[in-house]
Order: sequence, then C-alpha cells, then structure tokens
Amino acid sequence: MRVLVIEDDMMLGGALVQALDDAGMSADWVRDGHLGEEAASVGGHALVLLDIGLPGRSGLEILRSLRAAGDRRPILLITARDELDDRVAGLDLGADDYLVKPFEVKELLARMRAVLRRHGGQAVSTLNTSEVELDLSSHEVKYRGKGEVLPAREFALIQALLERPGGILSRAQLEERLYGWGEEVESNAVDVLIHYVRRKFDKDIIRNVRGAGWMIPK
Repeated sequence: MRVLVIEDDMMLGGALVQALDDAGMSADWVRDGHLGEEAASVGGHALVLLDIGLPGRSGLEILRSLRAAGDRRPILLITARDELDDRVAGLDLGADDYLVKPFEVKELLARMRAVLRRHGGQAVSTLNTSEVELDLSSHEVKYRGKGEVLPAREFALIQALLERPGGILSRAQLEERLYGWGEEVESNAVDVLIHYVRRKFDKDIIRNVRGAGWMIPK
C-alpha cells in the first residue's frame, strides 16, 4: 500500500517513512504545502497523512481542496496539542481522523487500519477470500490451514491482491502499490515476491493470468 506523507518536520517525516516501510507500506514524502497538494492531486496513494501546519499552504487548505474535488481517500491529520480548533475544523472538512504529536507508531498504524476498514466497509482488521485470510495487524497469512507471518514486502503484495479478490493486477499496478517514488525496482521484483509467497504456501495461492497479471481467486 502506498501512503502519501505531507509533513515539513524532518525528524518526524523521516520517522514516519521508516515506520511505514517497516510495516510493509511504501511512503512518498513531501515537505511543503504546495508540493503536497500537487502530489495528492496526482493520486495513486491509498491514504494521506497530512500535517496541518505546513509552509506554503496549510493542511486544512489542502484538505478542503481535495474534498471539494471529490477526493474521498482516507486522510489523517497530524496536529500539535494546542490545535483543537484546527482539529475540529479538519474533521468538519472531511478528515477521517487525527493524531496529536507526539504519538506512538502503534497508534498511527492502528488508526490507519481503522479508517481503511471504514472506507472498505469492514468490521475487522482482516482481508479474506474462501481460502486466504490476511491479518492486517499481525501480517499473518492463513492458506488451507497453514499460517505464516510475512515479511513487509510480501505482506504488501498479498494485501494489494486481496483488496481486489478475483481482480487482475498487472505488473505495473503492483509496482505502483509496492514501491514509492524514486525507488529503484528490478524488472523481476514482483516475480521474486510471488515466488517467495508461493514457496511458503502453494503455487495456487496467487494465480497468473497470462499476458494480464496476477490474482487471488475469490
């Protein structure tokens, strides 16, 4: 899953990118309000972490603009303790939730999972098909009675496919979901990840659709 981080604080932004990477996500980070709005408008990110106090253009202005344009992606605001009025305004403008600095990585990831569940109409933190179950909090995959906790990139691959069970994702679509801007991607990177997952379970866990891409059956 790709996440857009719009945060001007170098220490916090770097920590967020590392935490998301450790959790199997791909993070793109911009540090300015104008660049943040431009990056958000391009799309391709499943969720946006948006600081309110940004140079150039505030987080609330970016939020207002995105919602006015019909963008319904989950947006979590990052705020300071003394920004109560801004938090209220952000929620009224359409933010899905907020985090008050400083916050723990565990809370950030839990809130992200919660808003993604709400957007997906899910009640629990799992993705399922008839044979595959993915626990989004523990990164454990269960397939035909066997369970494995997956490394970050393999987890991200399974998550991308399980978000559209029965749907085919091409190599380009998977690369977009798994890797961030400027990240060097080997031509066979997706094939290698699929090989690792199949080796842990069975070749049928991920089906190849010749000339189109890969899928996990419903």
